[in-house]
Amino acid sequence: QVQLVESGGGLVQAGGSLRLSCVASGSIFRINLMGWYRQAPGKQRELVATITKGGITNYADSVKGRFTISGDNARNTVYLQMNRLKVEDTAVYYCRAEGSMYYWGKGTLVTVSS
Repeated sequence: QVQLVESGGGLVQAGGSLRLSCVASGSIFRINLMGWYRQAPGKQRELVATITKGGITNYADSVKGRFTISGDNARNTVYLQMNRLKVEDTAVYYCRAEGSMYYWGKGTLVTVSS
């Protein structure tokens, strides 16, 4: 089993920045890929960014150039640096770990005001 705990969400004005953190614990040796997903009210959950164990990253087109995903293997933590936030970035952000199974965190709310 893998446990994921997100933090760092909050309320920010458009144009501002936030950094989300996701700390993994448990059977982390099983993890090959970690990522951030988000779900806005009334919408489906969507991919934001992923990072492999080797550090290869992938981003949704909507966040390219504004968000950066990174990992700290020593702290079993994945970060999502979010800059130039837009109102449409408002969502619950979830951390996901992928190995032989998928594991999800409980999410952290990001609210961007105009």
